[in-house]
Amino acid sequence: MAFTHAIRVGWGDCDPAKIAYTGRLPAFALEAIDAFWEHTIGAGWYAMEMDRGYGGPFVHLDLDFRAPVTPRHPLICEVAPVRLGDTSVRFRVRGRQDGTLCFEGHFVSVFSKVGVLETIPMPAEVRAALEPLVESDA
Repeated sequence: MAFTHAIRVGWGDCDPAKIAYTGRLPAFALEAIDAFWEHTIGAGWYAMEMDRGYGGPFVHLDLDFRAPVTPRHPLICEVAPVRLGDTSVRFRVRGRQDGTLCFEGHFVSVFSKVGVLETIPMPAEVRAALEPLVESDA
C-alpha cells in the first residue's frame, strides 16, 4: 500500500488559467517524498543530512500530466518505492484530486555523503525499512 500525503493547493500555486503552475507539480511530489522519508525512517531530507550524514540528491525525474490540479480539492500524493539499487531508490508518485489521477511520475535519488557529493551505498537501516515497501511499477 503506497504512502499518502495530502497537500493543500493554494491560490498562489496557480496561474491565470486557474490551475497549478507546471513547476509546482514536481515540488508537490518532492514534498510527498520528503514526508514519506519522515514517516518511514523518522527523518526527512533535512534530518538525513544534518543528523545522519547522508543525503539523497535526485538524478532522474519524469512526470506525466493527466488532469489539471486546482485549489478545489486536496491533492493526495501516493508515494511508493518501486526499485532499490545499490546506491539509489526509484519512487513512483501519483497525484490525485477527488479520485481523479492528475499526474504520475518517477523520481530517482542516489545516496551521497554530505559535504563531498560522493555516492555511497544505501544505508542498511534505510534498505531494511524500504525493502518491505517496494511495489510493482505497474
